[in-house]
Amino acid sequence: MKYPLSIPIAAVLAALAAPAMAQKSAADGIAEYRALLADGNPAELFEAKGESLWKTRRGPKNASLEACDLGKGPGVVKGAFVELPRWFEDTKKVEDLESRLASCMVALQGYQWDEIAKTPFGRGVQNDITALATYVATASKGLPFNLPQNHPEERRSFEIGKRVFFFRGGPMDFSCASCHDREGLRIRLQDLPNLTKNPGDGVGFAAWPAYRVSNGQMWGMQLRINDCFRQQRLAYPIFGSEATVALGTYMGVNAKGAKSAAPTIKR
Repeated sequence: MKYPLSIPIAAVLAALAAPAMAQKSAADGIAEYRALLADGNPAELFEAKGESLWKTRRGPKNASLEACDLGKGPGVVKGAFVELPRWFEDTKKVEDLESRLASCMVALQGYQWDEIAKTPFGRGVQNDITALATYVATASKGLPFNLPQNHPEERRSFEIGKRVFFFRGGPMDFSCASCHDREGLRIRLQDLPNLTKNPGDGVGFAAWPAYRVSNGQMWGMQLRINDCFRQQRLAYPIFGSEATVALGTYMGVNAKGAKSAAPTIKR
C-alpha cells in the first residue's frame, strides 16, 4: 500500500504516538481502582465492630472502654488519632493508637499485656484492637495531623524513630528509607511515598488503618510496620515495642498538617 506523499511526516508520527499518550499510568489505574471500591470499603464493618467493642462491658473486670483516655480526655475519640503517638503520664510511655488501646484494655478491663502481645495479628484480642483502632481513626477522618513534641520523651521517640527509619540491616541490607526517602520510587505497580516529609506522609502514615484487598484483612499501623520488617528480612518486632511506636512518631510528625484519610483501602 502506497501513502500519498502529501501527508506531513509530523502528522504520521503524531498519529502513531497518540495511543501511547492516551495510556494511563499505573498509579492512575490504581487510584481509579481504589475510588471504585471506596464506597463499599469493608473498613466500615470494622468501624462498626470497634464502636461496639468500645461501648461493651468486657474482660475480667466487666468494663467498657468509654473511660479510656486517648490523649483528649476520658472517652473522647474525635481528634485523638491525629495526635498519636504521644506521651501518657499513667503508663510513663509514648504510645501509639494500638498500644494505647491495649493499655486501656489492661487497666480498665483486666486483660493481660503479655497475652495481648503474643496474640497473632488478625486473631482474638488483636483483631479487636484493629477494629477499635479503625473506629477511633474514623472519628478523626479529615482532621490534620499534629503530633505533640512538647514532652522530652516525645522528642526522644522522634529521634529513635528517625534512626530506625534509616537503619540498614538484614541479609538484603534494607532500611525503611530504601523504599521511602525520595520521590519516584515504586515496587511492581505501586508508587512508594516519601515518608520523610509531606505530602508523601500524607498518603503513607495518614492512610492506616486500611483494608487490604489482596488478602481481605484490616491492617493497623503495627501490622504495617511489622510487615515492613518482614520484607527487610529482619526479626518481627514485639507488639507495641518502642521501635514500632517510635517509627510511628517519626512518620506522624513528618505528616504534620496532612489530613487523615484513614481508614483507607489498599491493594
